[in-house]
Amino acid sequence: MQSTGSVNYHVHSDTRQAFHIDAGGVTGKLISPELAATVIDVKDVRMGDAAVRFAVDSVGFLRAPTKVTNFTAGELWKAEYDRELTDLLKQEVEARDVVIFDHTVRVDDPNSDRKPARNVHSDYSPEGAQQRLIDILGAEKAEDWSAGHYGFINIWRPVDASINSAPLGFVRPSSVEEEDWVLVDLIYPDRLGHIMGLAANDGHEWVYQSRMAPDEVAYFNIYDNRGHPSIAHSAIDLVEDASVHSIRKSIESRTLVRY
Repeated sequence: MQSTGSVNYHVHSDTRQAFHIDAGGVTGKLISPELAATVIDVKDVRMGDAAVRFAVDSVGFLRAPTKVTNFTAGELWKAEYDRELTDLLKQEVEARDVVIFDHTVRVDDPNSDRKPARNVHSDYSPEGAQQRLIDILGAEKAEDWSAGHYGFINIWRPVDASINSAPLGFVRPSSVEEEDWVLVDLIYPDRLGHIMGLAANDGHEWVYQSRMAPDEVAYFNIYDNRGHPSIAHSAIDLVEDASVHSIRKSIESRTLVRY
């Protein structure tokens, strides 16, 4: 059975658009470009409304228990979690090399410095991905990786409790037209980045997995230098059970893989 939720699409504009992140040097302060709140129908993978495969749809869901019990206690948990994610990617996408370079814990609370991203987007433009490769590996090693097949893959996991509100949803790439994408700047106090925002299209097919638990993950393609499609995604304003009041918490890990 399909569910209904709301997302914030980007809009086409004659001028370059941007997010100002930690605006004015204030951690967590975000100034957004124009977004269009849009009601969507979303198919639930868990209930059999849709089936997805990473190799075709750029997203996969799987059960992946972790030994980490606290993602906010210092730095010690990262080594264990990085090992787990490395093993996962080597098994699921047959990655030869894995570099895990960022973990972001998001909490759906007004006082949180990092809230769920509620704009429909993918994390890198092609230019942004190539620059990030250099930032992570250095110019010489990045040139070596560029000669082969590499990609950026994100891994998303609920924290503390199953997701009851603001689940992470995905737009099946085969339902996206090239002209739906919008280049958007990310302006930080100390650097400039880019993402690809997505403008609304009635043909978009939204999928998600309901009530994802902390022993489950979504892994999804952000960029691939051999053309495997990047997948647009966003938190969806959708509540599974109005009688449940748990706060939506998640951790998103960004990885670079060489095939």
